[in-house]
Amino acid sequence: MFAGTFTAIVTPFGADGAVDFATFEALIDWQAKSGVDGIVPVGTTGESPTLDFEEHEEVVRVAVRACKGRLKVIAGTGGNSTAEAITLTRGAMAAGADATLQVTPYYNKPNAEGLYRHFAAIADLGLPVVLYNVPGRTSREIPLDVVARLAEHPKVVAIKEAAGSVDRVSAIQHLCPGLVVLSGDDSLTVPMMAVGAKGVISVASNVAPELVSRMVKAVQAERWAEARALHARLYPLFRDLFIDTNPIPVKAAMAMQGRILETYRLPLCATTDAVKTTLRRTLMDAGLI
Repeated sequence: MFAGTFTAIVTPFGADGAVDFATFEALIDWQAKSGVDGIVPVGTTGESPTLDFEEHEEVVRVAVRACKGRLKVIAGTGGNSTAEAITLTRGAMAAGADATLQVTPYYNKPNAEGLYRHFAAIADLGLPVVLYNVPGRTSREIPLDVVARLAEHPKVVAIKEAAGSVDRVSAIQHLCPGLVVLSGDDSLTVPMMAVGAKGVISVASNVAPELVSRMVKAVQAERWAEARALHARLYPLFRDLFIDTNPIPVKAAMAMQGRILETYRLPLCATTDAVKTTLRRTLMDAGLI
């Protein structure tokens, strides 16, 4: 079962804009030593829209190799073309990924039947599928009845919920109790887990993997006072990592920690000095720099 803390890991770029695989492997090693349960490479936070197919597949291969069985790898291989998602998913299977994260097709906004057929076609490949419901990015929610239909497929094992709704977690569990729910919003991890979610696919754990992992483990052990205290400590970070478009703030924060260069690919670019000042203060207050 997929449970615990999974870091939606950034893709570091060098000064020349190429993927910095040495730094990427160092980040994975840090994640493993910090107690997280897995990573999610080439998702939204990994800037997958600006990676070409070869880079995308190489990032997954390097992630699997660097994890060395220490961490589970849920590879982001989604797309708004089913054929493209299938190609990327086959690459992740060949690399040895443990599962695929499949985002709702964006821009073309398929109807309910189209959504079902898209996800089912990918699940038919045989790699465990984590559905990704993020209507703020895709303008399309996966309807609950479609989630229920997909949950009947033996390879649809989980759903990442990033719609900002704790109620939807309960609704999914009521309809398909065997489907694992993972929070897609750091600030809702504790509330979602309180009603049955099994963990989080986290942006904040790029910056604070040990603390986010401790928070999730506290909930798993029903140490509620500890979980609430960690949530309170981390809440300003959860908030401020989204004061500009993800992953701009988290990359800026990691650069402040000295872990990566603050390099993006257009159309993403560096944030303002005012945002960086806020981020630096938040990191200092949380004891992260």
